[in-house]
Amino acid sequence: MIDPKVESAIKAAIAAFSKYSSFNAAPFIDVFNDVFTSEEDFMDKVDQLDEVFDEHPQLEALREVFFDLLMINFFSADIKKLEEDYLDSQEWADIEEETLDRGTELLNLLLYLNECEDEDIEPGLEDYLKEFLLVDEDEFQDEYRIYEPVISNQILIESPVKEISKVASKLPEDSELAELFYPMMCFFQNVEPTAEDKNVIADNALDKEFDMAVLEILISFI
Repeated sequence: MIDPKVESAIKAAIAAFSKYSSFNAAPFIDVFNDVFTSEEDFMDKVDQLDEVFDEHPQLEALREVFFDLLMINFFSADIKKLEEDYLDSQEWADIEEETLDRGTELLNLLLYLNECEDEDIEPGLEDYLKEFLLVDEDEFQDEYRIYEPVISNQILIESPVKEISKVASKLPEDSELAELFYPMMCFFQNVEPTAEDKNVIADNALDKEFDMAVLEILISFI
């Protein structure tokens, strides 16, 4: 099974990646759809996904964000085929342990956007940080540490895109949000960008094919 938003996100991400890179990834839309709709269990799907990226290194930049999409698809579509308490099972605990180093913070953001839809809430950066990630709570200091670059630069939501790009370019390479900072902040600045808005975002992007692919994934979840 594949969630309609995930299906749209794959298509939009691949289109953006192809537009801003020298590699035409369009034929891989069907390839990824086959992986996501596979009847295999989750870890077998992970192996199938990795095989696509291993065989086509031109797509490597998308590997971990597509893992995030695979995880989101599991929560929204695949889970319907499993026992009600599957997420409390030892099998799922083992999967979580095995995939600890996989994916990005995009997963949390997509979970948040799904929650916004469920509760009919307009997505907002402050709401994401304080109400979803609970960065102000003492027991969630890991989240505070990860999102510190965003927390300390919330003013950028009111700034020109080029200012977001300027701050993004100065983030330490080992920051867990280094890659996602620019598309995430651009998204929260304008969750429904026009074609012209997207052109401005692309013009100021640090890594156009990746940044625009992530932006399109986020837009697909609105």
